[in-house]
Amino acid sequence: MVHPSCELYGTDRVFLESIDAFLERGWNVQVVLPESGPLTAELRERGVSPMICEMPVLRKSLMSPRGLLRLGRNVSVGSVQGLKLIFRSSPHVVYVNTITIPLWPILARIARKPVIIHVHEAEGNAPRWLRATLAFPLRFATTVVANSHYSIGVHTESVPSLKNKSEIIYNGVALPETATPARAVISGPFRVLYVGRLSYRKGVDVAVAAVGQLWDRGVPVHLDIVGSVYMGGEPYEESLRQAVQAQGLESRVTFHGFHQDVSPFHEKCDAAVVTSRLDEGFGNTAIETVLAGRPLVVSDTSGLREAAADYPSAQFVAPDNPTALADALLNVADNWDSFSAMAAVDSQLAARKHSSKAYRSAIADVVIRTGRLAASG
Repeated sequence: MVHPSCELYGTDRVFLESIDAFLERGWNVQVVLPESGPLTAELRERGVSPMICEMPVLRKSLMSPRGLLRLGRNVSVGSVQGLKLIFRSSPHVVYVNTITIPLWPILARIARKPVIIHVHEAEGNAPRWLRATLAFPLRFATTVVANSHYSIGVHTESVPSLKNKSEIIYNGVALPETATPARAVISGPFRVLYVGRLSYRKGVDVAVAAVGQLWDRGVPVHLDIVGSVYMGGEPYEESLRQAVQAQGLESRVTFHGFHQDVSPFHEKCDAAVVTSRLDEGFGNTAIETVLAGRPLVVSDTSGLREAAADYPSAQFVAPDNPTALADALLNVADNWDSFSAMAAVDSQLAARKHSSKAYRSAIADVVIRTGRLAASG
């Protein structure tokens, strides 16, 4: 099982769900990561000692002369290390998590091993050449698993043959450890929560601007921001802090940094926002909010629309529109009894739709079928 990250955000947690699924079956699981980090401790708690292997991970930081040189080195060194690992362990199936590590599907097929690629991302608004480049590794997959119809639809435009070897499995999302009902009456500030990466793509500045608008309208409100930047993204976080200061929101916005367990923040909030400017393959943070029984305001885009479509307590707003976001949050506050009641019902529906048990069963069955398909072919 190969994964491009060592952190504990949405895709990382789904990866852990897959590992748990395979361990429950008694399978021998070997995990390969590019480096150590918070995910490493979670793996060791499960009795899995990850192997560290250099590998090219597609990130924007590579789009520079220095980045391209680093990419070339990662490809050459990673090819040798990766093939050694595959031949040494001789796996029945290679499971590649995300399309951002394009070398591994190729290495698996060179070693004549069946490969599953689990797709979590889709750049529907990207130029056609970029979408084709990102989808290229999928040509080497024995089986493709996608987290949404939207995700696989984007990549099928570049690789039509995916229609015959793809499956949709919605992400399994762990239930909150405690189920704390929303407060009965809004007293004091209306508490809004953002959980996720701090990046321009995720639109955290839109949430800050919306809170500023609400404050200007005389609405007592507080925004909690839980998350951190990618390495190299520090200037964006600084711009957020400057925006907070410029609008006089220092007492209205709190930066909490990364937290492995975000359930205490969901318990304390009244509503949560997912403010992505660009396409998302799915939207784990949206489902986490629904599971917590809190109203949600989410960008009306791609996989986010698919993730939250079944829940009346979720409102969709145009991305990159602070006014629309502020209006939707005010709608929740003004109609609190209705939204809190709908959110309580929605949490039960989400628990059935995105249960860990259902996800683990489905992803394990894909591995079994892929192994059988390779053996018969």
